[in-house]
Amino acid sequence: MLRELLDAESSSVGSEYFINSAELQDKVRTLLPSQGGAGAGFDLSASTQIIPIIDLTESAEGSNLREDLQTSLSLNSVTTFFIENTTTTLISNTGYYRVFGNFVSRGTSGVTNGKLQVTDGTTTKALVNFRANSTSTDNIIQLFDFIVFLNAGDSLEGLSSNANSTLSGVTRQIADINGSLIDPT
Repeated sequence: MLRELLDAESSSVGSEYFINSAELQDKVRTLLPSQGGAGAGFDLSASTQIIPIIDLTESAEGSNLREDLQTSLSLNSVTTFFIENTTTTLISNTGYYRVFGNFVSRGTSGVTNGKLQVTDGTTTKALVNFRANSTSTDNIIQLFDFIVFLNAGDSLEGLSSNANSTLSGVTRQIADINGSLIDPT
């Protein structure tokens, strides 16, 4: 099938091929409008000559860390929280944040609740909602780990329904509102 797509043209260093696939040409036109087909009539070509490609994306973006290392935790990059029997605003700045920790319901008879929610002051939506209905003295522990985006005016809140339930954990901003990664400090 590949031979059907290629018209071979010899060169002294390698062979150059012109790709005559309408499907591939349409995809390139969609993804790269500036390559819309003006010129010699050929939109795509391939070569048997090896051309090295150097990815400078991280340096161009201002970060020399791999993305997985960039999201690491450090003493100065995390904010801890502990919520018991109250509602607390955890984050009120714009951007992308990693939030992780645990909900603990200490053994008691009755219902305990914990919630992580986003609000804009008018509308509130629960992202994580914990409910423990216990008649024993066992402790119940639920883990959470997620990334949240906060737009202008949004905030992330944590809620604990009573003294027998707690939310504890950390938040870490991983990118600003434009998606530019933030290195740990």
